[in-house]
Amino acid sequence: MAVNITSIKTSSNGAWQGDNPLDFAFPLLILQTILILAVSRSLAFLLKPLRQPKVIAEIVGGILLGPSAFGRNHHYMHRVFPKWSAPILESVASIGLLFFLFLVGLELDLSSIRRSGSRAFGIAAAGITLPFVCGIGVAFVLRSTVAGEDQVGYGQFIVFMGVALSITAFPVLARILAELKLLTTRVGETAMAAAAFNDVAAWILLALAVALAGDGSPLVSVWVMLSGLGFVGFMMLAVRPAMRWVAGRCSSEHDAVDEAYICLTLAGVMASGFLTDLIGIHAIFGAFVFGLTIPKGGAFAERLMERIEDFVSGLLLPLYFASSGLKTDVASIRGGKSWGLLALVITTACAGKILGTFAVAMMYMIPAREALVLGLLMNTKGLVELIVLNIGKEKKVLNDETFAILVLMALFTTFITTPTVMLIYKPARHGSSSAASSSHSGTPRRKLGDLTATKESKDELRMLACLHGPGNVPSLITLVESIRSTKISQLKLFVMHLVELTERSSSIIMVQRARKNGFPFFNRRRGGRWHDRLSGAFQAYSQLGRVKVRPTTAISALATMHEDICHVAETKRVAVIILPFHKQYWGDESVENVGHGWRGVNQRVLKHAPCSVGLLVDRGLGQASRPNPSQRVCIVFFGGPDDREALELGGRMAEHPAVKVTVVRFVEREEADGGSKAVTLRPSPSKSPEQNYSFSTAVMNRQKEEELDEAALGELRSKWEEAVEYKEKVASSNVTEGVVAMGRSGDYDLMVVGKGRFPSAMVAEIADRQAEHAELGPIGDVLASDRNGVVSSVLVIQQHDVAHAEEVPVVKVVDSGGGGGGSSSAAAAGEMGGSVV
Repeated sequence: MAVNITSIKTSSNGAWQGDNPLDFAFPLLILQTILILAVSRSLAFLLKPLRQPKVIAEIVGGILLGPSAFGRNHHYMHRVFPKWSAPILESVASIGLLFFLFLVGLELDLSSIRRSGSRAFGIAAAGITLPFVCGIGVAFVLRSTVAGEDQVGYGQFIVFMGVALSITAFPVLARILAELKLLTTRVGETAMAAAAFNDVAAWILLALAVALAGDGSPLVSVWVMLSGLGFVGFMMLAVRPAMRWVAGRCSSEHDAVDEAYICLTLAGVMASGFLTDLIGIHAIFGAFVFGLTIPKGGAFAERLMERIEDFVSGLLLPLYFASSGLKTDVASIRGGKSWGLLALVITTACAGKILGTFAVAMMYMIPAREALVLGLLMNTKGLVELIVLNIGKEKKVLNDETFAILVLMALFTTFITTPTVMLIYKPARHGSSSAASSSHSGTPRRKLGDLTATKESKDELRMLACLHGPGNVPSLITLVESIRSTKISQLKLFVMHLVELTERSSSIIMVQRARKNGFPFFNRRRGGRWHDRLSGAFQAYSQLGRVKVRPTTAISALATMHEDICHVAETKRVAVIILPFHKQYWGDESVENVGHGWRGVNQRVLKHAPCSVGLLVDRGLGQASRPNPSQRVCIVFFGGPDDREALELGGRMAEHPAVKVTVVRFVEREEADGGSKAVTLRPSPSKSPEQNYSFSTAVMNRQKEEELDEAALGELRSKWEEAVEYKEKVASSNVTEGVVAMGRSGDYDLMVVGKGRFPSAMVAEIADRQAEHAELGPIGDVLASDRNGVVSSVLVIQQHDVAHAEEVPVVKVVDSGGGGGGSSSAAAAGEMGGSVV
């Protein structure tokens, strides 16, 4: 039944007054939006194990909701997606598309494209040219086979087919590379640069296709193209300087970004879209060009993304992808001939893009496997592809069957990218093998003690310092400076900025920032471009002393961030990783929690690290609030491998003239009968490792451990007798009271403690204490807690040893009869239960 759209009202009077909300525009739009989001999010969750980009789930969701699946029920289609609602849904989706393309232009840095070099340009040119030529051949086959396509002009149809087959989706490719951890490889760098070239070319071809798709004469198409060029020139020559002035007014030097400038910019997006639509090119072209005029990387651009992105990407853009799926009727592909055409289009698209890229990559002396992976990555389709197809359908260039064939081709080529690349190219294996070979070429440095064991005066200490943001910089620089030796030995510092890869598209803008800071991992050029404030701070510090600083940015999902950290530690052969605690304490007693997910990153690094690890709990270390410029460091020693590693670090700090090191050794109180109370720790796997301390399951000779402790203390005292103050404290019945008292006193800026995976009898006494931060161990936890009034920063050290990696929660059993004699480890003796004396 035909419906006069002018008779459709916006909102209903409600069911109580006899109105059906589905007969009114706004309630129906709400229901359609809820359905689309629910289906697309559910599919995204199901496809997550396959590492598929979100666009796949959104298009498939639209296809399922449309005539291909659920829409086969005509009553459902008539009530939920009636024909009169299509213009309303598409209009709302187009607003989202308009602002999303503005964000794409905002994120695309033309200057970085110019710096990408001839190799990326050559690969991009081949990746466009060969598929475009193949598309022309497919166009002739489709015109002569698909009913109705022979009524469309040759030029229009050829250009649309060529563009559809030659496009590479820059945002989708960036996310796939990030998911596969290829962003920081040579393949990822080349693919991103080539995709950026391809993106610009795609917009030029799209503008050409839209101009040719008009109903007027060829002369009109020429006028449309000339007007489009004039629009671009006006935007770049007149609007761009104006937006640079606006961005300068909204820079970080000013207290806040004026709302008037934000509103002016949003209105500019709409105005630019209107102008290009007036010219005869699609409105989204104007929004994209306007995005290019905004200066990149400043506070103004970041504020714009914050205001627009979540609403557009999370709510409106899925409507556009779903509307493309709703227009796709797979049933229109009927018979063997039509399915054969689909196979032809998919084969031609894949062959043209992959072979063209592969051939040129081989010419540039890229290895065959990497060249093949480049071809597969460049075969990714996405948003621009769907825009081309939708415009082609609107302009009557593509009928239902051709449209369905091309949508399925885009889906298939994008879907196969991730699994195929994972099958062919496994960079982690290559990294591991190279790391292994490099470790054989020299002595592997897995912990601090290994550096001094060789007695070589020129041993270089390699550290990997990780940080979340600018707030971590002062404390890390202060810590590194206190470790930096003034002797012949040098320190090499690798700084890794940890950036969470989220579903937000603007997380991909970090790719470009990372590129500026030096792909594939580290900037080896002296005086290279250090645009990032974090890298700049460490570069300035590197000029002060004999510290070589190499910055990098790790962009990854939190669940796999530890893989990046451990991989760099392995390949760069670092001796210790410094991690920031997930909570940061400020001078006004406020606590900033960066999120539980970052705590999980720290826990996984502690478990899988190939070297020693230090976890830094910052309480203002490095803040210029104290008149005394020297650093006061306290090494708390109970005994065991982790405490000896902390002692080794203290010895390095003692070399620095501005660091005052104090070693406080806790000794056990003897009972009245001359013995001591025995404590047995037994494994309790049923306990939660989040709320209970875990200890190593390895068997260890307690007598030998005590000898190693005495030797380590003796060596430190003999070597640094004047520089290090040594104290002994008899542990009270509750050892935590003595440790916390030291932290509350304010006598020390930094307290260094071992994690204590092999606890002494004193630490074993508190083994069954309710843990707040179990990954810090018993002593580190009580010092890190914000309930105990501790004012010192804390560094918790875990010594690397593969034999100690397995840890389990324990239950404490006290033997009131006391006991003596040597025994195995506190956490593992015999059947993993032993007495500590």
